[in-house]
Amino acid sequence: MTKAAAIMIRTEADIAAALDALLSADARLVAILKAAGTVPLRRSRAGLEGLIAIIVAQQVAKASADAIFGRLATAVDLRDPDAILAADEETLRGAGLSRPKYATIRTLASAIAEGQVDLQRCENAPAEAAIAELVALRGIGIWTAECYLLFCAGHRDIFPAGDLALQAAVGHALEHESRPSAKTVATIAETWRPHRSVAARLFWAYYAAIHSREVVPAADAIKPSTPQISTAKAGRAKRKPRPSAAKSLS
Repeated sequence: MTKAAAIMIRTEADIAAALDALLSADARLVAILKAAGTVPLRRSRAGLEGLIAIIVAQQVAKASADAIFGRLATAVDLRDPDAILAADEETLRGAGLSRPKYATIRTLASAIAEGQVDLQRCENAPAEAAIAELVALRGIGIWTAECYLLFCAGHRDIFPAGDLALQAAVGHALEHESRPSAKTVATIAETWRPHRSVAARLFWAYYAAIHSREVVPAADAIKPSTPQISTAKAGRAKRKPRPSAAKSLS
């Protein structure tokens, strides 16, 4: 592992240092940070328990995800793959898991128990290698792997371009005509290497500030449950144009 790869986002000081570097590299982000306010650390538990929490949170509201995860953690030790494999389907699905999520969690626990996947190795590996190891498992996609590495492992250079809120926030802040695709967002985010994980946190915070609510990351295959700031000009078609967020806050 290279020296750069070894640098992780673990503390608020790490966030502050990365933000300083980002603002120096891209002046557009200055006004976006003013609009966003505080950029939170948002570190989550690592290991099997943390990855299961991300799987559980997919396609459901935060309150529902928290409730399901709480029931699941009460029913079985989510840090122990053997305990998960020993639990019957009724126990796990009774916590509120859908059949696909139940299958994914069982597959994950089996892969870890058999040594096919090593989450500690993933946490310490370069992002590309870690993502490749995780997405080899049925039911785990790139977005899930990226969110695990960003929130749980603390990787510093991850930008989940397939996330709906990030697409909407980038499109709004940078005044795109429509919500940019994952490919377009990924290309834009190249500018923010090697601090893309903090850039992602910044745009999530920006999205939350615009909506005045907490943001729950969601992959772009999932339809949002609430209206989005999908474009810089959306919602203004019948109103007089106003400056972009970046210009109006500068």
